[in-house]
This record gives sequence, structure tokens and C-alpha cells, in this order.
Amino acid sequence: MVDAGRSAGLQCSARRGPPVNRGGFYKAVFTNPIGIRALLWSKLPLAAFAGLRVARLDESGAEVTLPAGWKTQNPFGSTYFAAQAMAAELSTGAPALWFIEQSGAPVSSLVTAISARFTKKATSRARFVFSDGAAMRAAIDEAVKTGEPVVFTARSIGTQKDGAQVAEFAVEWSFRKRGD
Repeated sequence: MVDAGRSAGLQCSARRGPPVNRGGFYKAVFTNPIGIRALLWSKLPLAAFAGLRVARLDESGAEVTLPAGWKTQNPFGSTYFAAQAMAAELSTGAPALWFIEQSGAPVSSLVTAISARFTKKATSRARFVFSDGAAMRAAIDEAVKTGEPVVFTARSIGTQKDGAQVAEFAVEWSFRKRGD
């Protein structure tokens, strides 16, 4: 069925004009308490419900906090592994989105694999840190330059307040420049 206001042969494009670099906007949203809540509730409601927060987002990577409590707890009194996986993925995904926006190029991103090693029972607030932002940015830049998919493995380390490591995640991202 054709809209009465449009002819059948015309296509409406989603974006008009030159690409807009929203890198500054993304950083402001990710690091603002109200902005991250709004973004999570609209795009990742399970992460919002769990109480994930982006504590830091910069060129070196990101830090995400995961509260302990009934929303993230398993039947054994520790933090559920899936809640930890969400925090680890967000600690690598926030910089990925930010770097993609800064590149100004249309780049698709996809998690292709995730693995974890749990080293201690997580019983208090945890923080997940990804600290290899320069290598991630280089992978995105390579995907933009070559037009070929680039696979990057991001490591996120989860620790508790006392500094004890509770988990280590490897999140495999695939970056690919979309066709112009």
C-alpha cells in the first residue's frame, strides 16, 4: 500500500545530509546518570533494571558498575553470572559505540562470541573495566579503511570493592563498514 502523500517510486532515506559525528553526545549520555538511565531503559531495559552504570568512558576504555542485591542475585547469595556478563559487555560496548560515532563512518558492530572465567564469588558491588581502548579504536579504524570485517577481542575484568578479581570476560566484537 502506498502512502497517499508519496508517489510509489520515491524512497524516503533515514538520514539526510552529511554524516553527523555524535561522539561527544554519546559520551555525555553514557556518563550522565540520567542520560545512561534513559538510554538503558529505552535500548537495554534488563541492564537498566539490574542497575548498571557507566562510571567512566574515555579513550582508554570504560568502567561499568554492577550493584549487588536482589535484582542481580542468584539463589546462592552471589551475583548471577548473566548480570556480570551484561556489565562486562557494556564495559566494552560503550567505548565501541563511542569510537564508531567518532569515526564518522557507518560501521556495524556485533558481538560474535563471549567467554568468561569466574575467579571468586561476587557478593558485593562489582566494577567491570575494559582498558584497551586504543586497540579497539585501531580495529574500528581498520574496518573503516579496508571495508573488510575486523574481529577484536575485548577483555573486561570484574573486581569487588576490596580489589579482589571476581571474573574475567573476553567479548569478541566484529566491526564492518557498511556500504555507502
